[in-house]
Amino acid sequence: MRKNCQKMDTLRSLVISAAFLIVGHASIGASNAIAEVGDSPATEPLTPFVAEYSAYRFGGEVGQASLTLEPLTTKQYSLTYSSKVSKFFLSDKRFEHSIFLLEDGQLVPSQYYYKRSGTGPDKALEVNFDHDKQQIKIDDQPPLPWNGQFDNQLFRIDVPRQLARGKTEMTYDFVNYRGEMREYNIQVVGTEQLELPYGMLDSIKIKINRGSSSRETFAWFSPSLDYVLVRLQQFKDGDEQGDIKLSAYRTTD
Repeated sequence: MRKNCQKMDTLRSLVISAAFLIVGHASIGASNAIAEVGDSPATEPLTPFVAEYSAYRFGGEVGQASLTLEPLTTKQYSLTYSSKVSKFFLSDKRFEHSIFLLEDGQLVPSQYYYKRSGTGPDKALEVNFDHDKQQIKIDDQPPLPWNGQFDNQLFRIDVPRQLARGKTEMTYDFVNYRGEMREYNIQVVGTEQLELPYGMLDSIKIKINRGSSSRETFAWFSPSLDYVLVRLQQFKDGDEQGDIKLSAYRTTD
């Protein structure tokens, strides 16, 4: 019984890191993030892409993840994230889908959907952002005031945009995949050359402060690949929880 609990803890730790995947580009507290970094926002359209990642635990590959950005109209986009992780007899599959707008250079969420299946209970969440009433509707709960929060994914798109503008500090308020309000503080800590399944890449390394003294999360973005996320690594109490590395990337203009 104790052995099975240890295996479950191992998978959960990895899944937390895989689900976070900043990652992959970037979830938002749009108003806060843009206001703090300053300067006029970029107004150019977003570049559609597909990024694929391999997930590791203690050096061994345990799963895959992918992130896809697609245009729906000239101002509306779709962002999907999926992951599949397995270790021992345990498994975890996750899917996230965001619909959002690019308005005056800012990312504005419209709809967010999350689904998880595998070992343990299945879970799902739907979040709608009412632009007219300035409210957030989470599943069947009473609506909440919308004060510029992002959904759980949009920072994956915004962080690369801010890094391209030379920003070194960012703050994001958002609704996470549990329907909870959260805040991330992001800071550039240096540059590194990485050897990844994709190949050798120069990168910008950031630290993500999640408000937890026991957890540390680092992410790397490559300027040569439109500042796409190329690696994500998470620690708890000094022990590695998971490591996600870019294996393939292509633009789909």
